[in-house]
Amino acid sequence: MGVTSTIGNLFCQIRLLLFITVCAMIVGWFGFYVKDSTHYFPKYRTQVDNSCKCLPSSEKKLEEVNRSPAVVEETTQHEVEAKICPMLSPQLKGVVPLTFSPNLNLEDVQKKYSMVSNGQYQPKTCRAQQKVAILIPHRNREKHLLYLLDNLHPFLQRQQLHYAIYVIHQAGDVKFNRAKLLNIGYLEALKEENWDCFIFHDVDLVPENDFNTYLCDSEPKHLVVGRNVTGYKLRYEGYFGGVTAMTKKQFAKVNGYSNNYWGWGGEDDDLRYRVEFQKMTVVRPSVEIARYTMIFHTRDAGNEVNSQRMQLLRKASKVWKTDGLNSCSYNLLSIEHEPLYINITVDIGRPHH
Repeated sequence: MGVTSTIGNLFCQIRLLLFITVCAMIVGWFGFYVKDSTHYFPKYRTQVDNSCKCLPSSEKKLEEVNRSPAVVEETTQHEVEAKICPMLSPQLKGVVPLTFSPNLNLEDVQKKYSMVSNGQYQPKTCRAQQKVAILIPHRNREKHLLYLLDNLHPFLQRQQLHYAIYVIHQAGDVKFNRAKLLNIGYLEALKEENWDCFIFHDVDLVPENDFNTYLCDSEPKHLVVGRNVTGYKLRYEGYFGGVTAMTKKQFAKVNGYSNNYWGWGGEDDDLRYRVEFQKMTVVRPSVEIARYTMIFHTRDAGNEVNSQRMQLLRKASKVWKTDGLNSCSYNLLSIEHEPLYINITVDIGRPHH
């Protein structure tokens, strides 16, 4: 009886030892796996709906605002560990009444948005989805610029964006060239920061709804579906002007804007042609969201209708590869980092014809 008991205890001890050994192996394997798995985070990428059709009803509103923008570059290990801002910011308010006080001055706006430094802002509690450069072509529109800054800064901050506002000012009295100024803004902004997304923004258009996110998509995005002066309808089928969003890669792929549109009109249609030549598709937010107020103004002297625009458009397919970012010549006069924006003043030359 004693021998049997001893053998039984021995077997129990052996089983216990085996159990402990197996447990130790499992724990060791698990620890190695957890440690090693940090090298295999997937790329932070998102899926988008490439349809350019506007969403038909308000019941699809949340579907629209939750569409994921394209993230242009692979994140690093350090960035993955940081807290990323949500796609849909909890600070959004939807439609916010716009203000255009006739007594507004730059000092007042600077005091309101003292958290903006050298024209740039970053959210404090999270890492923004994209780094966004807002490019505004400008000449003789100081009051419009003031109204836009006063409304755009809180709009962008509620979206939890890392952004900078660049105002590209055309010096001299030669005809205004919006497209060339935007090319210059793109080239100069990239000298300061490796921006993911570019918003090409007219100075007289103010967004009404902060669910209209200023983030780039997997396709070029048109943000002005409707404005007050057109009854909040698209100006015409294929319209691609006012405010558009393109990634660094998308804009480079189409060679930017043409530099040859002097005066008003044609350059946004030319850009749409370039997008189509590259087999890309224009996407838009829903008509309920992509609404703007256009600040009333008369036609500026020096920005008369471009009588050559139709002739230039007919040549777009032949010249886009050599007329654009790669042929944009200008004389940089100054770059001033104001509190609320970066002011780039340039001499863009004169028309060749």
